[in-house]
Amino acid sequence: MNDLLLRTVPMMGTVVTVQVVGRGTNQPERDEREATVVRALKWFAQVEATCSRFDSRSELRRLCATVGEPVPVSEMLFEPIRFALAVAQDTEGAFDPTIGAMMEARGFNREHRTGAVANSPVATPAGASYRDLELDSEARTVTIARPLTLDLGAVAKGLAMDLAARELGPLGDFAIDAGGDVFLGGNNADGEPWSVGVRHPRAANELLETISVSNVAVCTSGDYERAGVATDGGHHIMDARVGRSARLLASATVIAPHAMVADALATAAFVLGPQAGMKFLEAHGVAGVLYSPALERFATAGFAADTAIPHGADTHRG
Repeated sequence: MNDLLLRTVPMMGTVVTVQVVGRGTNQPERDEREATVVRALKWFAQVEATCSRFDSRSELRRLCATVGEPVPVSEMLFEPIRFALAVAQDTEGAFDPTIGAMMEARGFNREHRTGAVANSPVATPAGASYRDLELDSEARTVTIARPLTLDLGAVAKGLAMDLAARELGPLGDFAIDAGGDVFLGGNNADGEPWSVGVRHPRAANELLETISVSNVAVCTSGDYERAGVATDGGHHIMDARVGRSARLLASATVIAPHAMVADALATAAFVLGPQAGMKFLEAHGVAGVLYSPALERFATAGFAADTAIPHGADTHRG
């Protein structure tokens, strides 16, 4: 008998749902599953309290208020900054975690729970970029060379999902859904791999295709998310090199062993566009599928899917 445990909480600007598949276990085992899910969800709260640019009390905001000197930071802040900086370097700034002030100027400056306006603690000069960050791994310090605001939105949620997945790992069969980005452990209630749909970027209730996966993360970046918020009419995925919304793709979906990797690489591929994005994903050994605004489909060689391609769309493989 299957015994599904389901918990949903608002967190990190979205809704986080955890479900765990039980297999006819007794009450003490059910209680332990419940306690494990509670611990898993707490990771989202901890990462948000550390990495949010919207909370004036967060460690990230305190870091951004200090310019020109090394600041010791927690491992929970250092690791996503280090990873984001590595992706920025690898994309030559197409992906850039220093876009916080740019996001604020375009209207992405409200705390999701209270609606309160969150402004940067310092003014960001033109030209500030990831090159203005210096990391010391041994001392675990971050030095910000000139005023800027970090935005870890493309890595922090993935980090929280990874920490939650590690917590849930001993339970075997589970799913974490954080606003459509998922980590899927083991199998579903039917004993089969989990099924994940790739959303149609122009029709909210339609899927372009489905994939069957186990023990991986699947994350999507799309131009339809948070639509209507930007003051310039664009969306929230910025091409930091030109200071405006990336326009070459409508969605980018990545499958990877870790959610932080899948989340960041999906965002980076979205900004890079179809050709450069495909090369980028292939170089990093992850599977992915990209859709252009015209629904032209680009898939890596490792992307296996039960595909429902829109009529008339062309398919390209890496």
